[in-house]
Amino acid sequence: MTSSPAPGPSHAPPASCGAVPPPSLFVCVLCRLSADEEERSGRRLHDALVAAQQRAGTAAVRIVPAECLSNCNRACSVAFAGPDRWTYVYGGLAPDSAEAVLDGAVRYAATADGLVPWRERPDILRKGLIARIPPLATTQEP
Repeated sequence: MTSSPAPGPSHAPPASCGAVPPPSLFVCVLCRLSADEEERSGRRLHDALVAAQQRAGTAAVRIVPAECLSNCNRACSVAFAGPDRWTYVYGGLAPDSAEAVLDGAVRYAATADGLVPWRERPDILRKGLIARIPPLATTQEP
């Protein structure tokens, strides 16, 4: 008899098993800060976030590449989202802001509802807020 692999990033139980997945940090990998970039700034921000997360040794959020967050006038853009949480969209970020963005995402993950007090957010996220979206209803109201 063989045992199944231990749950980990690639073997995590599905959400339907009662486990709540960590919040997601969506990163627009198509964002550009200039038209003549060889590698898109959004992709560089994504890669810098992954590297920062590895250095910090945290799995508080899942970093997910997104094809487009439709915020091209305020590139680079990210979004914080999770079950039963407010969703936040931020823009005006650069690849060198990865540490501050990750700090904000970890603070977001540490809350039950996604509401990080404004004064506790990294400065770049205070200035770069695009939208705050209410949580989706998980139960039907009468």
